[in-house]
Amino acid sequence: MKRIDVPSLWSEQMGTVVAKQNEISAGLYAPGQTLAQMREGYLTERKFWNEGGPQMRATRQAYISTSHGEVGIRIYRPAEGTLPIIFYIHGGGFALGNLDTHDRICRNIADESGAAVVAIDYTLSPEAKFPQAIEECAQVVQHVRVRACEFDLNGADISFAGDSGGANMSLGTYLFLRDVMNDAGGVRCFLLYYGWFGLKDSVSIRLYGGVWDGLTPEDFSMYKRLYITTEADLDSPYLNIFNADLDGLPPAYICAAEFDPLLDDSTLLARVYERQGITHEIEVVPGVIHAFLHHGRMLDEARQVMAHGGAFFNSIPSPTNNLESRTNGFFID
Repeated sequence: MKRIDVPSLWSEQMGTVVAKQNEISAGLYAPGQTLAQMREGYLTERKFWNEGGPQMRATRQAYISTSHGEVGIRIYRPAEGTLPIIFYIHGGGFALGNLDTHDRICRNIADESGAAVVAIDYTLSPEAKFPQAIEECAQVVQHVRVRACEFDLNGADISFAGDSGGANMSLGTYLFLRDVMNDAGGVRCFLLYYGWFGLKDSVSIRLYGGVWDGLTPEDFSMYKRLYITTEADLDSPYLNIFNADLDGLPPAYICAAEFDPLLDDSTLLARVYERQGITHEIEVVPGVIHAFLHHGRMLDEARQVMAHGGAFFNSIPSPTNNLESRTNGFFID
């Protein structure tokens, strides 16, 4: 099947963004470079896109002990008071990215939602093979919830957000908390941006993706290969979300890009929500490509969908679960 010539179809503003992206990334990537060099290039190119944006009332760094070692977090507070929590798990194909590469996205989500965003700096692959990063994120969530008063946060009102591989990990972390740790109460909603949720093949995977978004078939295969140990991992319900028991999921805002190889993952997830009658919103943004959320400095749609996600978050009632007995099974150093 012939792949679609996406650059001939994307919006004018998206084209301007890609041109700027190409200018910024010139010389940062080369065939045969090491993963460390790729990560450094990714961090460098994101510096431009992270400039500006909303200012926080306060930002705090902390380190959480897990069974895999310390994991860094960054807490973005848009206002004073005891705030609900949105745990943000960043994308980057499980192998790239950190708290800095997604800084402006987190500030925007905090600003639009009014919640504190707790970004998790999980260990990247291949240093951490699946499911280590999921276990780290789940233990960080437990730690922050149980000790929420130390951070002036409401541990009884949490949500999950993420982009790309981070959207996958957000759902995987919730399912791991629910099924393995028996500790997934008090979740308000998901904010899921152009995630991969487990499809191994689809119409959109065959039609879209290229050098412009770093999701050629070879790229997609590389990221999965770095993350997993065996092919059987691709069938785990904490990686292939469609293999999980999806009854009774929390509400979700599901955002997808029109020219994204992962588009069908989002539309299928929305269909699951629709068939179950669970509150959700699916938004397919026309004229844009994968990872467009980073480009809020120049792309109107990036700012708009974060506003829509914040509005969705605030349309969902806050949970009222109490946390008095939540320490069962919790890893405390």
